[in-house]
Amino acid sequence: EQGLFIAEGRKMFLEAPDDWIEKVYVAESLLDDEEIMQKAKCFSWDAVENSVFRQMSDTQTPQGVLTVLRQPSYQIEDLLKQESPLLMVLEDLQDPGNAGMIIRTADALGIDGIILSGSCDLYSPKVIRSTMGSIFRTNILIENDTEKLFSMLSENKVTTSAAVIDKDAFDVTKCAFEGLQAIFIGNEGNGLPKDIAERCDRRIIIPMHGSINSLNAAMAAGILMWELKK
Repeated sequence: EQGLFIAEGRKMFLEAPDDWIEKVYVAESLLDDEEIMQKAKCFSWDAVENSVFRQMSDTQTPQGVLTVLRQPSYQIEDLLKQESPLLMVLEDLQDPGNAGMIIRTADALGIDGIILSGSCDLYSPKVIRSTMGSIFRTNILIENDTEKLFSMLSENKVTTSAAVIDKDAFDVTKCAFEGLQAIFIGNEGNGLPKDIAERCDRRIIIPMHGSINSLNAAMAAGILMWELKK
């Protein structure tokens, strides 16, 4: 309601952009930490008793610093700033760990933006932790209206690919990704809805051997992003 979110831990605090930070809470045990305090004193901050901090924390082993940050707002233009932008669309992805890992991988591989559609809360503590700071460096657009999403991609001449397990889909290792591209990844259990897969320009599959016919969503997304960058 207030447009804020919480990030716990030393790494998250030190990497957080200054203009995102609203408030900082530091456990008493960390008040002698020069690196933490040098940055904390640049903002509104409070010292908190260790026992109270443990109750505030969402983790089993609190690191002693909790940052309240403003939620950034992105438009499709922010994701399309590069000459040939590469995007990932997470459709109905429900596992916060998967979402965070995909954001982290996208940051590592230089993907230009991520669109969340009907997926888990981007600002849940588990997603934020799983990004390991990549939330600060990745343009992420939330668009839950499917019609608006496809219209937006079409208007910007973005070629869309649906990641599926259909045997007649294109082998992703043999696909040529040129120009503006977006790959759709679906729900962990059910994959992409049929109507969304059919609306994409093409369907792609990761070739697999043996009796395995699917991968963890974050693992599949990582492979697809690697192929997209190649």
